[in-house]
Amino acid sequence: MAIPRGRMRIGFLWLAAILVLLLLSFFWLPQDGARGCQNSWHPCLPFFQTTDTQVEEAESYPKPSSQDCPGQSFQVWRLLLYLKASQAANQDVLLEPYLQSWEELIRFMESLGAVVGFFSQKVKDKVATIRELSLEHAKKNSWRSSQDAPQNGAYYSIGSMVEAELKAGVVSFSHPSQSGCRTVLRLHRSLRWLTLLMRGLTEGANEEGEYRTPGDLCREAYWVALAPYHPWYVRQAAELVFVSLPERALFLQLVCVESQEEATPILHTLIHTLEETHARTQHILQTHGLLELP
Repeated sequence: MAIPRGRMRIGFLWLAAILVLLLLSFFWLPQDGARGCQNSWHPCLPFFQTTDTQVEEAESYPKPSSQDCPGQSFQVWRLLLYLKASQAANQDVLLEPYLQSWEELIRFMESLGAVVGFFSQKVKDKVATIRELSLEHAKKNSWRSSQDAPQNGAYYSIGSMVEAELKAGVVSFSHPSQSGCRTVLRLHRSLRWLTLLMRGLTEGANEEGEYRTPGDLCREAYWVALAPYHPWYVRQAAELVFVSLPERALFLQLVCVESQEEATPILHTLIHTLEETHARTQHILQTHGLLELP
């Protein structure tokens, strides 16, 4: 029996996506060294523990009645908790809750399918790099672990990390280097991409009552936030990811709602918190001239 042309086309698209992603695994931007901390995927930076007050505040955010959305690893209330906890009183960004925010965003990306999961692995590598740099710094200062470091340690916040790495001369402005500053810059750009995607998901329907697809929204956000910094072959691979994204219904499910009307207030709360963290990081990086690191 002959295979329908439509099926063959979809099959070729998936095969092309797999081949391109295998190619990218060899040519992606350098991710030197670090692959996690003591337990590979658990918090290990110093000074941060979620307080009862922060948990109570997170529980008051607009969200479904149950704290955990059953049957999935991503929890929007937990992402909000970590984002809010990262926002220090002095307009700095605390590194550990910032990284925990990214771990929750990785769960969000991995929920979108295997192709998107490939890109989330690159984000995992960046989170692991910062944690490894923190541990190395702790060892050089003769602390038994990063948990013993004082609260004004180099990797306590993004601001303190930037100042310490610039002072130590580990940040290169001419070629790629393994530094927390360069790694945070990459995460910072990706955070804008995800924020723009979330904002697109709050848009209403058009005159025909149709919503823009997540693939279109993701593509538009990508070309604003990430494409200017990616080589040609990465941009082509990204196009294959957009084609493979699930329908809007899965995005609603991830924030534990059944309709666009229920999702919009939750997404607005999330977007506001993401934008605050992004703005603080942007200010720190811009102040020190770090927005265009190679």
